[in-house]
Amino acid sequence: MTDIENRVFDFEKLRENAADAAQFLKALGNPDRLLLLCQLVEEEMNVGELERRLGIVQPTLSQQLGVLRREGLVDTRREGRQIFYSISSPQAMAIIETLHGLYCADQASVTGS
Repeated sequence: MTDIENRVFDFEKLRENAADAAQFLKALGNPDRLLLLCQLVEEEMNVGELERRLGIVQPTLSQQLGVLRREGLVDTRREGRQIFYSISSPQAMAIIETLHGLYCADQASVTGS
C-alpha cells in the first residue's frame, strides 16, 4: 500500500477548505504563473530579471504577477524605482517544490532507474 492509501482523510476538514484549495489551484493554473513561481523559489527578483529569464513580455508579466499578489502567493519589496517579488506563501513553496520533483528532476532519479 502507498502512503496515500494508508492515509485517512478528514472529509469534513476537506469540505471546509475545498473552496480555498480550488482558488489556490486556480491561481497556479496558468503556465506563466507557474514559471514565475519556479523562478522565485530560489530568490527574490525584479520585473526586469523575470522578463529576461522567462521571456515573458512586460505587460503579461505584470498581469500575472498581479494575480499572484492578489492571491497572496507573492510579496513585493520596493528598492528605489524597482519592485522585487518573492514567494510569500508556504503552500505555494511546497507545491512548486513538489512539481519540480515530479517534472523537473532527473527522470532516472524519479523512476529509480
